[in-house]
Amino acid sequence: MREVCVIGGSRYFGKRLVARLLAAGDRVTVVNRGSSAPPGGVRHLVADRNDEASLHNALGDRTFDVVVDQVCYTPRQAATARRVFGGRTGRYLLTSTVEVYEYEDSDTPVREDAVDPHGVTVDLDAPWDDPEYLERHYGEGKRQAEAVLAADPRLPWASVRSAHVLGGADDFTGRVEHYASRMRDGRPIRVPADNRPATYISVDEIADFLFWAVGQEFTGPVNANSHGPLVTADICEAVRRVTGGTAEFASVEVGTFSPFSFARSYAMDNTRAARLGFPFTHTSAWLGTAVAETLHAPGRKTPKDED
Repeated sequence: MREVCVIGGSRYFGKRLVARLLAAGDRVTVVNRGSSAPPGGVRHLVADRNDEASLHNALGDRTFDVVVDQVCYTPRQAATARRVFGGRTGRYLLTSTVEVYEYEDSDTPVREDAVDPHGVTVDLDAPWDDPEYLERHYGEGKRQAEAVLAADPRLPWASVRSAHVLGGADDFTGRVEHYASRMRDGRPIRVPADNRPATYISVDEIADFLFWAVGQEFTGPVNANSHGPLVTADICEAVRRVTGGTAEFASVEVGTFSPFSFARSYAMDNTRAARLGFPFTHTSAWLGTAVAETLHAPGRKTPKDED
């Protein structure tokens, strides 16, 4: 039986990860601010992960085999976690993102060494507490969080650079619904003139991957994405099969594009994870199901956007 701590873990693929850990017989501790209840069967600790004293007090003298950090977005948060969990866990697993590669525009899927955390400059004084700044610098925040963990050789760590996630009746992003509403209403879908492919992963596969990673010993960054990059038209075709309608694309040189529409490639190379033993699926195996379960979710809301 493993002692696993999940920071966050109350929604989307985090709660799926917790369910998998519990089903495997692990003892799971969930740490969050208490704004949402974690799944049943876990030990729940209420703490603000931005408040180092609060985190220390909540954890007491507990130790863990693995910590999975689902909600670390800034180098400050990583620095706090490094101080608090250093010496009390055998391994620290950070959920990161494909957005760390936002400056790596390449026709070839990028490997992990394209962004080496040891070479990333950390700025702890940036306005990370400003929500607008954090939203604009999401990829940079994750890059620097990885760098903070990498700087401490005493803490074995790994980062899972997740591709864009699709699926789930509890998808809170509204990105798939964006396409459904525009196709239903006959409004154009804004895409770059050169609309580039990206890699994706289903909500269940990323939960499977994180569960698998908990039991591994690798360190450093690892890409997690299904085989088979997608472009906007692929997602729209999956939407059409569920809701009908026609996708009309409007090429835009500047401004806001539709979700999952990119002027640069966001394709990752998942060779490292595959060699470590994780059997990725192909997007064609789950795309239709992922879109359907999102669009059939009860009480789903149509997103508000500008024409």
